[in-house]
Formats: sequence, C-alpha cells, structure tokens
Amino acid sequence: MGMSVTISAADATHDAEHILKLQYLCYQREAEIYQDWSIEPLTQSLDALRAELAEGQAFVARLGDEIVASVRGRLDEDGTVRIAKLIVHPRMQRHGLGGRLLDAIEAHYAGEPVPAAKRFQLFTGHRSEGNLRLYRSKGYAQVSTREIGPTLTLVTLEKAA
Repeated sequence: MGMSVTISAADATHDAEHILKLQYLCYQREAEIYQDWSIEPLTQSLDALRAELAEGQAFVARLGDEIVASVRGRLDEDGTVRIAKLIVHPRMQRHGLGGRLLDAIEAHYAGEPVPAAKRFQLFTGHRSEGNLRLYRSKGYAQVSTREIGPTLTLVTLEKAA
C-alpha cells in the first residue's frame, strides 16, 4: 500500500533539524555542478535556519513522518515574496513536489492581508537547468543575473502575484 505526500506548514521547533539535514543532502548536487562546497545551504547552522524560519513561512512535504521536501518564503516591505531553498529529496524528484510547494508558498502569501504580495521572486544558479525549467513552467521569468564567482552566476526570476 502506497503513502501519499502531504504538504503542510513547517513547525520550526520540530522540523528545523530535519529540514537542515535534507537541505544538506539536496545541495550536494548544486555544489558538485559549481565545484563549490562552501555555498550557504551547506554551511548554514541550525540556529541560522531556525532564525530564517521565524522570519517568514516554510512548508514541508511529508511522506508518512519523513520530510521529503521543503520551501521557505519571506514577504518584504515592498511586497516582494522572496522564495528560497526549494528542496526535494533526490529519490522524490520529478514527481511534482517542487511545483506543489511553490503553489503552497504562493497561495499562502497571496492570501495574506496587508501588506499584500505584489510579486514572487527567487533565484538559482545558471547551470541548474532543472530548477530553471521548473520555475519557468510556473510562470517565472528572468529579471537579472549576478556573477558570484568564476563558476557561478545567479539568475533571479520573478512573476506577479
């Protein structure tokens, strides 16, 4: 008998450690693509993650009791929702979980009272083709690029709320 994946708000107290472990696993591929294991998702501390969760909203996807995917977002004073660290366990990729989590974080902020979300914004590396494909399929368009180093250019994508 198969289990279905459920999406719910993350609980910073109970979920932070699980999210951090999943984040470390998921960002190994990004580190390999860019040959840089010093990227922030691989060096973030548990306290820093807890602080990040307290500043905004996070959602997790669970398969039974296991957290298999997560996303975070934060609404700025200018109405921009900054979406970050969309992660899906490698064995669960290509099953629509990333899209479902994007939908959940967008729906959360679209339903927020004042200040209302005006736009959603996220970024990824220029070589992260799967990420770019997902974001474009969800209506995001490139608005800028920023060279971080010799092997990494960040691509910022955005869409109206």
